[in-house]
Amino acid sequence: MKVTVIGTGYVGLVTGTCLADLGNEVVCFDINQSKVAQLNAGQSPIYESGLDSLLNKNRLAGRLHFSSDIEASIHHGEILFIAVGTPPGESGQADISQVLEVARNIGLWMRTDKVVVNKSTVPVGTADAVHGVIERELAKRGWFKPVGELQLEARPEFCVISNPEFLKEGSAVEDFMRPDRIILGIPQGPQGLRAKELMRQLYAPFNRHHERTLVMSVRSSEFTKYASNAMLATRISFMNELANLAEKIGVDIESVRQGMGSDPRIGYSFLYAGTGYGGSCFPKDIKALQQTAQSNGIHLHVLNSVQSVNDSQKHLLVKKVLARFGDNLVGKVFAIWGLAFKPNTDDMREAPSLVIMKELIQLGATVQVFDPVATESARLEIKREWSHKSDMLDHVIFMDHEYKALVGADALLIVTEWKAFRSPDFGVIKAELKTPAIFDGRNLFEPENLTELGIEYHGVGRLNPMASEAIQT
Repeated sequence: MKVTVIGTGYVGLVTGTCLADLGNEVVCFDINQSKVAQLNAGQSPIYESGLDSLLNKNRLAGRLHFSSDIEASIHHGEILFIAVGTPPGESGQADISQVLEVARNIGLWMRTDKVVVNKSTVPVGTADAVHGVIERELAKRGWFKPVGELQLEARPEFCVISNPEFLKEGSAVEDFMRPDRIILGIPQGPQGLRAKELMRQLYAPFNRHHERTLVMSVRSSEFTKYASNAMLATRISFMNELANLAEKIGVDIESVRQGMGSDPRIGYSFLYAGTGYGGSCFPKDIKALQQTAQSNGIHLHVLNSVQSVNDSQKHLLVKKVLARFGDNLVGKVFAIWGLAFKPNTDDMREAPSLVIMKELIQLGATVQVFDPVATESARLEIKREWSHKSDMLDHVIFMDHEYKALVGADALLIVTEWKAFRSPDFGVIKAELKTPAIFDGRNLFEPENLTELGIEYHGVGRLNPMASEAIQT
């Protein structure tokens, strides 16, 4: 099938590459010409496990092309995916201006029947708005049915549907190629029936073992995406709140997590306590859902708390550092392992590490940081966020190895749960740190094991044999 994907961010690039790998003829459009040139040279602008090899495989096979020609791109596909950004506006609402601009271009350039697929995360009602924009653009052009022998162009038909993505950064390729469900929001009517048939044909390879496609109304589909992310964010904040209580009453949250997760009604996913969630989805989607509720006169009490707990949780490690070292951190140096908001990605959006670094530096400390892949992204994000406070930049030292970050540091903070951090050489950690103390923001280690090694352990909701003694010294 001929497919066009408009937008080459995480969602668009993964979607286009994976659909090409299934044998489709895919064109990915982006307005950024330098990005298109980079992609046509076989270089991915994002870090995503398995994406580079898949991209080059299909590019060389002639199934995957990148273009900055909007007219040709729209002409190519019988199915057009909209996969552009929907960043939060000033009041938290999703900004769908890029989506509507794509719709305008579709209406301007389409010459044949199209199925338009909203892949971007958009508020309920966006498909209707997209339909309206395309319809208005088509109406401007004027269409006439062929009369007699006159070869006049007939008005093309189109259908706007919703197909939300459920991709996790770091495992997006795997999630796309092995989906647990495919949500299709399709309108009623003959164009809807045609769209349903084309989408079933496109996704047929995923339904060979069992049916994974759920068809529903367009608005229900749009809402399902927000509801899913809101539930996952709620589980994270719920466990973080329980972890904070667990520390106060002598409970190990890891034991609690295992007890809860073993209940099949609950399960283990997203039950890990830590330093809060970040990334491009959860923070943005929670705010957008709150804004939608507010504009409809509904107060989402639970989600307001979810966001509040998460904002507070990003300060937790620094609070623990202050409890151990006192309020004056001038002259202190802290090693930080992990900068990206989660492992297997270089995404720094809403990353807890940004909050932690900024707060430590404002308290007088210097940070020596390491991340396996996010160093350059972190450097750019820090410069962007702290451009008005250039003196702070001098207190961030980027290291090219995790153990180099330890040299001369007073303690180690673990912020991202990269696999490379799970079994470190504790002898090296103890020898290099001025104070043998680990502040484990992701609960990678067992307190008892580190205590036996003579290392102070400060986790999130973990029982700590040395904590009370350490805080008093």
